[in-house]
Amino acid sequence: MADDGLRDRLARQGEDALGKLAQDLLENPLVNSAITRAFSARERAGQAQEAALGALNIPSAADVERLTRRLRSVSQRLEGIEDGVDRLDARLAALDNDAGIAARLDSIDGALAKLAAEVSVLNRAVDAPPAPVPREQERLEVDKPTPKRRPRAKKSS
Repeated sequence: MADDGLRDRLARQGEDALGKLAQDLLENPLVNSAITRAFSARERAGQAQEAALGALNIPSAADVERLTRRLRSVSQRLEGIEDGVDRLDARLAALDNDAGIAARLDSIDGALAKLAAEVSVLNRAVDAPPAPVPREQERLEVDKPTPKRRPRAKKSS
């Protein structure tokens, strides 16, 4: 148990010493400027690498990452479309299997054919010329207009 306490105390002291050393190094202007120059050189090297890859028509890591994200997006959309097509296929299969609808459509077709025949008969009856008048009735004037009467004059008293 005493070893655990000693170990914890040594670990704390080691961490404190490392923290103080790191703080001193970061506060040192020479070390700080060296770190700054190293990071800027790293950034310039990355830009030069990207330009060189672009000149050779080779995609950079950023281009590959962008393409990967785009491909995932298209894949998700395609899966959604496939799901929709599957649902639509299932609904169409359910409609095809329903015999009641087929029988109903057949009866509607029969009723429409019957109505079309009746309308055709009525259309021919309306378009047919009137039946000829028998010869005996040709001379009769049934609808002779009545002569107009003259109004009588009022008697004045």
